[in-house]
Amino acid sequence: MTDPDHSVTVGVDTHLDTHVAAAFNHLGQPLGHLEIPTTPAGYRRLLGWAQSLGSAVTFGIEGTGSFGAGLARYLRAAGCTVIEVSRPNRQTRRSRGKSDPLDAVAAARAVLAGEAAGLAKSDEDRVGMIRSLRIARRSAVKMRTQIANQMDALVLTASTDLRERLRHLSHDALVTLAAGFRPGAVTTPAAATKLALRGLAERHRLLAAELDQLDVELRRLTVEAAPALLAIHGVGPDVAGALLLAAGDNPHRLRSEAAFASLCGVAPLPASSGKTHRHRLNRGGDRQANNALWRIVFVRLAHDPRTRTHVERRTAEGLSRRDIVRCLKRYVAREVFLALRPLTAPTPVAS
Repeated sequence: MTDPDHSVTVGVDTHLDTHVAAAFNHLGQPLGHLEIPTTPAGYRRLLGWAQSLGSAVTFGIEGTGSFGAGLARYLRAAGCTVIEVSRPNRQTRRSRGKSDPLDAVAAARAVLAGEAAGLAKSDEDRVGMIRSLRIARRSAVKMRTQIANQMDALVLTASTDLRERLRHLSHDALVTLAAGFRPGAVTTPAAATKLALRGLAERHRLLAAELDQLDVELRRLTVEAAPALLAIHGVGPDVAGALLLAAGDNPHRLRSEAAFASLCGVAPLPASSGKTHRHRLNRGGDRQANNALWRIVFVRLAHDPRTRTHVERRTAEGLSRRDIVRCLKRYVAREVFLALRPLTAPTPVAS
């Protein structure tokens, strides 16, 4: 039933070709279901249907970073509140079953109960560009590493004369020399090896040029997005890109530095029971952001006198190196959040 005087919560279970939505009023009473195609027309239909049910609509969407990205982008542009909803846990699915309408209902109830309260991450501006470039960069780095390993394997199994000629070369020297090979007719194992090495070396050079171009653009975008972040000791364009990607184009959704630490997986979780009072390692969160904090810490361990002094003091207190690194990652998360703070304040509304 339509209830125009009260708020409506819509949960959406997202898939590649279709989305399924379930609507509830402010009392948690069901208002109906809707299935739409993942097209602009389908998004308009969903928004119109939701707005016909009540005055204020909040959407809880599962998978806003994948199948639900297009819908979330459309709803934010329309001025709607979009909440990121995690998929239901397996125990709940085992007891209640699994279907698209049930998942949509679970998403809506998670928003109503306050279990899902964080605004969905937006990546429609510079962070979106950084995300795209980082995907291409990660692929290029992986391919270049594979090529280097393949060239080493070819040298290892090459004929004796060729192996002795190449085995002591550095990788860069091997690429330069192999790119100039002229194997001629492939009638011997040595000629086949030279032809293969030349092809791999040329591919390696192309990937290196691609990485140089990507790094230039990533540095420009990260400087424009958060110059204060790059001023932190140990932060370069790649690390800054990972941290910005975790925060999104709307970092004001992060309520505090503790929330940012939890997002990066460096906030210890309570694991107390009875007479036992302790915390355990947080294995969740954004693992790329977690790795970025780890890289900052290890740069400082090598080059920052203050960090070395801190490690010596905590070691004398009986902490292991692993525990010290975990503490340092938590401290760095606070520093990074303070660097992002100018971006976290929402734009004031003109009176």
